[in-house]
Amino acid sequence: MFPTEDYPALLVGLAEPDDSAVYRLDAERAIISTVDFFPPVVDDPYAFGAIAAANALSDIYAMGGEPVFAINLVAYPDGYGLDILTEILRGGAEKVREAGAAIAGGHTVTDKEPKYGLAVTGVIHPGQIITKGGAQPGDQLVLSKPLGSGVITTALKNEKAQPDHVEAAIASMLRLNRDASRLARSYGVRAMTDITGYSLLGHGHEMAHLSTADFFIQFEALHWLPGAFDYGQQEIFAGGLFRNLDYFGQWVHFEGDFKPFERDLLFDPQTSGGLLMAVPPENLAALMHDLALAGDSARHIGEVRAGNGRINVYKSNV
Repeated sequence: MFPTEDYPALLVGLAEPDDSAVYRLDAERAIISTVDFFPPVVDDPYAFGAIAAANALSDIYAMGGEPVFAINLVAYPDGYGLDILTEILRGGAEKVREAGAAIAGGHTVTDKEPKYGLAVTGVIHPGQIITKGGAQPGDQLVLSKPLGSGVITTALKNEKAQPDHVEAAIASMLRLNRDASRLARSYGVRAMTDITGYSLLGHGHEMAHLSTADFFIQFEALHWLPGAFDYGQQEIFAGGLFRNLDYFGQWVHFEGDFKPFERDLLFDPQTSGGLLMAVPPENLAALMHDLALAGDSARHIGEVRAGNGRINVYKSNV
């Protein structure tokens, strides 16, 4: 219906799936457009609003761009106190302000369950767009945030999460991917995506497939939020994990002695997760150094090799 040749200014959005659509205005400017919203993942309305905003903004950062403004998207039940909605919107607004952008309006509908998110517009130079599909053999894989938000928030919903574990997960989900994105541009990152609902392995497969490459990920190199392993061992997983496993599992190979819950954790949906980057090997050390200085809990988790979209997860004792 929308052939790519009919829309030459639409640089990203028709040919291959990515984190945002990108439309060229002229030789120096392009706009980035994305949208994301979901039901509450934590109990505190302010934190929920801020996390939802950080999650939506992340798609702009995953393209290497900068957000300019956002539109609120709200679904809210009749009979709920407006004080709760006020806190959700305040959390979102303050996170957008932290990103250097503005809330420029929004839309509200009645629904049985609260939902909140943003439609975000950003900007980027057409020659600086970072897509999912640019990884090259030899590139090194870096993940800018720890994993585990999905299993921890599911434990919270089941009233089994420890407060300190929830606090650490909220702090991670609230952190913007702004610094990591800017550093990715500075150090020539060739492919990038943010880790959200499709899990590390699902989003990793998207990158690998679009790059016509295989990703090799060392399990011991991954960084986990406190409590993630505990709840994983208890099999407190969201339903999205099994959908991810059913679909993306066909492209994943495990090498080594993995416990079932360890495999499952890698398919666990994340909220406002980190950026997965493919960086040229000569820039790895400098990128890792500056990510640490910026306050990101980044880890070097693997490498890119020639292939066709498979994810190989291994333990170093193999």
